[in-house]
Amino acid sequence: MNSNFDIIIVGGGAAGFFTAINTVEKNPKLKVAILERGKTVLEKVRISGGGRCNVTHACFVPDDLVKYYPRGEKELRGPFHQFCSGDTIDWFDRHGVELKIEEDGRMFPTSDNSQTIIDCFLSATQKLGIQIVTGQSVQSIYKAEDYWKVETNHETFACQKLIMTTGSNPKIWDMLNQLSHTIVQPVPSLFTFNIKDTRIKDLMGLSAFAKVKVKGSKLEAAGLLLITHWGMSGPGILRLSAWGARELFDKNYQFTLQVNWLNEVTFEEAMDTLKELKHEHAKKTVCKKSPFELPNRLWESLVFASEIDSERKWADLSKKQLTDLANQLTNGEFQVNGKSTFKEEFVTAGGIDLKEINFKTMESKLHQNLFFAGEIVNIDAITGGFNFQNAWTSGFIVANAISKLI
Repeated sequence: MNSNFDIIIVGGGAAGFFTAINTVEKNPKLKVAILERGKTVLEKVRISGGGRCNVTHACFVPDDLVKYYPRGEKELRGPFHQFCSGDTIDWFDRHGVELKIEEDGRMFPTSDNSQTIIDCFLSATQKLGIQIVTGQSVQSIYKAEDYWKVETNHETFACQKLIMTTGSNPKIWDMLNQLSHTIVQPVPSLFTFNIKDTRIKDLMGLSAFAKVKVKGSKLEAAGLLLITHWGMSGPGILRLSAWGARELFDKNYQFTLQVNWLNEVTFEEAMDTLKELKHEHAKKTVCKKSPFELPNRLWESLVFASEIDSERKWADLSKKQLTDLANQLTNGEFQVNGKSTFKEEFVTAGGIDLKEINFKTMESKLHQNLFFAGEIVNIDAITGGFNFQNAWTSGFIVANAISKLI
């Protein structure tokens, strides 16, 4: 095989394929290769969204969309004005893939099968003559005169322009660090909290819309909180983990989580409601039915945690018991001891320092003809299709920039 190309893309994932396809569509004369270290390509696409592939999110205003990115919010504003969620829908539609919007805004192929996205990409690369070379573990990258050289475990490739789309790959980050790029230390993002607590011990599967806060910090988030067999998960927890990725890493994932099971309801408001209930339902049993929008079993557990027994009537509650119950409802404290990865969708905060990238082109500010797309840079988002949108947007911008340069 001839190992000389106009463009080499290292990384056979979502960003790599999207960049390659858009590049050749804009300039069909270009000779492009995708190098992938594994035996197969697009593996993260395959498993994402539970095998359905959460392609993007139905948020169509760039200034709103950037708010879902704990790292990259400022830098992505310009790129999203070039290629946003609506453009993603149009792109896939032109390539024969129809997307649908779910109630929470996430977007999937109507087939509900990630293979639809994979087939779309493989079909396009074949049609455009893009070479896919698997089993190529990159050993080094360096500049030789006007060319980039990529040495793999099998051979040496040469190209005019090199695009790195390897995601969270420490080995590649080390190589880029040797080329003087600053690598922001990667830490996990999007993880769930390990909590052992009698209040939630037998409540697996129950959920409530809650506000969560890390005690002693400014970190807080709101969203559906899901009780699991290992602790707490759900969109609210994942959002908190994303925004707090670095701070929680520094805490070694040992901290106190404050939970307001009533979301925006304050302690004082909860107390007023409980006093009204004591007056209006004096002869009713406290734990029998939740007076709030909480699952009955969760309400019962919080009642017991306030030292109120199962037969106690509202009229018999002491001021201390009312106070304890209001506290349990609006400011329950849970000790977090460690984390768990959220499904297979392992996301990291970290990567190439954003100051070293030109976000109009995604080109390195340190090396000409070296470009980046996807999660290789220090950009990450909360769950919901946002990380893929970053891959599509950055890949499109690279392709657009290269088509004007060659």
